[in-house]
Amino acid sequence: MAHPYCLQNALKKRPPVETTLFDMFKIGPGPSSSHTIGPMKAGADFCQCLAGLSDDRLVRASNIHVTLYGSLSATGKGHGTDAAVLAGLLGNTPEHCPPAVLPGLQADPEQSHSVTINGRTFKIGLKDIAFGPIQYDSPYSNTLSIELRDAGGKVLFAREYYSVGGGFIQWKGYTEPERGKPVHPYGTMRELSTIVRETGLNLHEIILDNEMAITGMTRPHIYERLNSIMEAMYDSVRRGLEASGKLPGTLGVWRKAQSLLEHSMEHNMPIGKGMGLLNAYAFAVSEENAAGGVIVTAPTCGSAGVMPALLYAMRKNLNVGERALCEGLLASAAVGFLAKHNAGIAGAEVGCQGEIGVASAMAAAMLAHARGYDGSVVENAAEIALEHHLGLTCDPVGGYVQIPCIERNAMGAVKAANAVLLATSEKNGQHKVSLDAAIMAMGEIGHEMNAKFKETSGGGLAVSMVEC
Repeated sequence: MAHPYCLQNALKKRPPVETTLFDMFKIGPGPSSSHTIGPMKAGADFCQCLAGLSDDRLVRASNIHVTLYGSLSATGKGHGTDAAVLAGLLGNTPEHCPPAVLPGLQADPEQSHSVTINGRTFKIGLKDIAFGPIQYDSPYSNTLSIELRDAGGKVLFAREYYSVGGGFIQWKGYTEPERGKPVHPYGTMRELSTIVRETGLNLHEIILDNEMAITGMTRPHIYERLNSIMEAMYDSVRRGLEASGKLPGTLGVWRKAQSLLEHSMEHNMPIGKGMGLLNAYAFAVSEENAAGGVIVTAPTCGSAGVMPALLYAMRKNLNVGERALCEGLLASAAVGFLAKHNAGIAGAEVGCQGEIGVASAMAAAMLAHARGYDGSVVENAAEIALEHHLGLTCDPVGGYVQIPCIERNAMGAVKAANAVLLATSEKNGQHKVSLDAAIMAMGEIGHEMNAKFKETSGGGLAVSMVEC
């Protein structure tokens, strides 16, 4: 019997990638796409469901109750999951949630808040959000249930949600929404490379064509939204570089981006200065994320510092033009799409290799494409970056996206830059490992990885640092 993760099986005809750019790149508050953005979207969706209920059910309703399961229960306190669900129930969405909302909700855990639906008002507060069993029979590690109850505790309406990574959510009985179909269907990098070769189109043009076909958006509208995404990334770097002091939580972690930037200016050797700047930029965004600031999922909140670090450096220090930056971001999305499609991007599903590893691969593809290298170099750069993150566990200390997450973003950014250097130094045809093979390896490793190393804070540094 063939191995379930072998490349031969992976390259058989698969359903095509239908993820869109703005599914992948989402503006929202940190610190976690699966533990903050996803649960907030679940809360907002539940309120939409309530608006469609009959008046006879709504008139009997008294309160809303939430239960967190699996990884959401294990590390939900450190990730602010309870406050995120509550914020969603109170009408907030990630892309429009002011930074002060989550800290404000956390400041008074006993306070009850009012949710008004069709003229009926229900009560909900942090005390109504329970941290349930970590071991829970569910198709996904990040599960939560939300219930509308009457005064006697009887459930009038409920929905079980799954936060599946990168801020994406599903629920029991979920079906994919009807959208357009890609004009260049692909499920693997091999298929995508064939399309590039046969059509003569650049990688970013294929991604653009598919985006228009799936979403119905025009090319100018797509570029306008991409520019907004990039501006949000730049802003997160700038805010992080200007901030100082300790990050929220019990670990007492100090912000370091500002001092890293200062030290980078003192380096006499170009390599020291270049790496120092990348470190500072990556720390800046990761520290903003850890503080609950607004960042862009790329592909997740926990890995949100990698791509902005490269993008900011390309714009500010390498003088890459705006059009090339945008096209590089489009190329990076192809890598993220394939990783999500064939393995996973959530720490709770495949470990940190799916977060920092995929972010590093995306950043490498972005840099290579923006500098004008052909598709094989772009693929090889992405593969190298991903390959050297394989097996990386997700073991946040105390459940906070701080140790080791912040430093890992900096390492991911540096590895992305080095991956491009390695890929551009190879002679044609010398590279042996395909991106498809690396993604399949990540999927296999994630499948076999013990749950204590997948965002539960049950192993790795999350345990050894506390016990030592």
